[in-house]
Amino acid sequence: MGLAVAAVLLVALSGYLGVQKYQHHQLDQREQQALAAARQSVLNFTSLDYRHYGRDSKNVLDGATGDFKKQFAEQNKQLTKLVAANKSVSQGQVLEAGIIRADEKSARVLVVGDSKVTNVAAPKGQARNYRLQLDLVHEGGRWLTSNVEFVG
Repeated sequence: MGLAVAAVLLVALSGYLGVQKYQHHQLDQREQQALAAARQSVLNFTSLDYRHYGRDSKNVLDGATGDFKKQFAEQNKQLTKLVAANKSVSQGQVLEAGIIRADEKSARVLVVGDSKVTNVAAPKGQARNYRLQLDLVHEGGRWLTSNVEFVG
């Protein structure tokens, strides 16, 4: 009898630990996907070239949703003219990114990046540094940026 109880307890404990491990793996995978999406969003947002701005702005919009997508889309016509008139080229890179919080449907990520911007006013280039807070939502199986804020 004691051996049977011990066996049942062992099976229950291993089942519990298995579920815990699976849930931890799911959480880790979700956070990694949100981080990757935030990194890509910042790269898209900081890497724009007047020679193919249509494609570059489409990349930003494809990774966006909600207020951020609406605001960027509304400003896109003006930005297209401004980028072309100034012959602006910005090549961004992500230096660091980290999750502040995440659940199944949303995440907040801090991203540190920089870019080199060249244009008619700065033909040799100008360095720009970014500290961004991105809010992401999980929609249609993808993490999309819903808000971007410049922070300290």
